[in-house]
Amino acid sequence: MSKKRILFLGETYRADAITWMNGLQEFGDFEIVTWELQKSSVGFSRVSRLAELMVAFFAIRKIAKEFNPDMVIAERTTSYGFLAALTGIQPVAIAQQGITDLWPHNSPLFIFKKMLQDYAFKKATLIHAWGEVMANHMKKSNANMSKVLLLPKGINLEQFTFSDNQDKTRIEAIVTRALEPEYRHIKILRAFGILKKKNIPFRLVIVGDGSMRKSLENLARELGIEKEVVFKGRKTNSEVAQLLKESNFYISMPSTEGVSASLFEAMACGCFPIVTDLPGNRSWIKNQENGILIPNGRFKILAEELQYALERNLWRKTAIHRNRKFIEENANYAVNMKKIAEVYNELINHKNF
Repeated sequence: MSKKRILFLGETYRADAITWMNGLQEFGDFEIVTWELQKSSVGFSRVSRLAELMVAFFAIRKIAKEFNPDMVIAERTTSYGFLAALTGIQPVAIAQQGITDLWPHNSPLFIFKKMLQDYAFKKATLIHAWGEVMANHMKKSNANMSKVLLLPKGINLEQFTFSDNQDKTRIEAIVTRALEPEYRHIKILRAFGILKKKNIPFRLVIVGDGSMRKSLENLARELGIEKEVVFKGRKTNSEVAQLLKESNFYISMPSTEGVSASLFEAMACGCFPIVTDLPGNRSWIKNQENGILIPNGRFKILAEELQYALERNLWRKTAIHRNRKFIEENANYAVNMKKIAEVYNELINHKNF
């Protein structure tokens, strides 16, 4: 019996996209062909990207004719979601990637993006909400909620295994977000600058790369914490898992958040999470119960809470064991991606019936 074929529209280098496609191949035995926009959506490149979007339909139709897909899936409910809906291929599944794909709110293209999203919502057979915060946005956007599948892709629990390092006498913190402005590593470094002045022992591991790396390294020197801060650069999933298991705190201070696989990975590995107080994080973290929520951008509070949490290792131990159990029950890649693959097969089979 030949494999069912899926056309994937999205940025294939992104970890979320890789997880999605790998899960479909592993648990659904699908054959996947991909297509993505080549122009950046940042700055002056937006004009070129819009022009590319206008002609993309013809390129996708050509691929579809050659590949003859049984289904099309797309990242985002705007650009790729719109293109997926426009192809006429059925079934079509689209996924919202953040708390909203209509970002930033003050963009001159906001109304245009909203039109694309409305069309994609209307034409989609299935709409993925990786978390409750996304489903809430879909409801406010008048999407047909009977089409919505609320389920995270999950993480590989065989790779991200549990380790209890909460008996360590110093802060062994880790950050695993891209070194880009929206993840606000500057705030994190300033918090650790405060801890340094208080003579609180720590080591901060920063995993990942991005446009902010050099300026962050310079800031660490300015704050006098360059010996305690280690910039690891990009690492494989297995290397990230090992670094997480060697840490006792996970820190993430973005300005916006949808469903964070990085947070799931940290919770699975036994890191105590301290993250920004955002709707996307509140779905998983209850403040002062299984982690700590920090008001947006308040690095002084981050420093205070780190010091406070370091003194309460028994509380942290209880929290990290509870977190591992939560991830096993709600964000297990092997369970969740199998369900998603089964839904896709049902949609395809129903079309062919």
